[in-house]
Amino acid sequence: MSIFDRLLSSVRKPTGAPQAATALVPPAAPVERRRRKRVNARRGTRVLIIDDSPTVVAVLRKTLRSAGYETREALDAEQGLAQLAQEPPPELIFLDIVLPGMNGFNALRVIRKTPAWQHIPVIMVSGNEHATEQFYANRIGADDFMKKPFSRHEIFARIETMLDGELIPRRRGDAAAPALTPAVP
Repeated sequence: MSIFDRLLSSVRKPTGAPQAATALVPPAAPVERRRRKRVNARRGTRVLIIDDSPTVVAVLRKTLRSAGYETREALDAEQGLAQLAQEPPPELIFLDIVLPGMNGFNALRVIRKTPAWQHIPVIMVSGNEHATEQFYANRIGADDFMKKPFSRHEIFARIETMLDGELIPRRRGDAAAPALTPAVP
C-alpha cells in the first residue's frame, strides 16, 4: 500500500457497518447580508478620513454621508492630526497606512499616545495584502483593518462591530472613554 493509499483511506468513511442515525438538527442558516437589518451609528457621528487618494476619500465620504455621518477629510497625516485637534473631535477615524510624509503607523502612534485621542477607534486602510501590515497595525493600536478595494457593506460591517449600546463607535474594552455628550443636570 502506497503512502497515497494510506492517506486516502484515513480520510474515507468506513464502508463496513452502517452508522447509527443521529438526530442532528441542522444549524440555522445565516441571514443573507442583504436581508439583515444593518445597524448604523447614530446620525451625526463624526468621522475623520485620512487618505492620500482623492478617490478613496470621495467614496468613503459619499458612503458615510448617505447614512447620516458627518465627515472631515485630510490628504496626509499632518493635516489629519491637525483636524483631530479641532472641536468637536471625531468619533471614528479611517486612516490609510501609505501616506506622503508621515505614514499611517506613525500617525496611529501619535493618536494612541495623546490622552485626548486615545479613546477614538481607528480603522486602518491599506491596498497592501500582506498580513504583516494588519498585525503591525493591530499591535500599535488599530481597532480594525480594511483592505482596498472595499465595498459599502464592508465599511458598515467594520463600523457595526464597534458600536456600543448608544450606537456610538467605541474601542473594544474601552469603558473609560470620555463622555461625548454633555451631562444634563
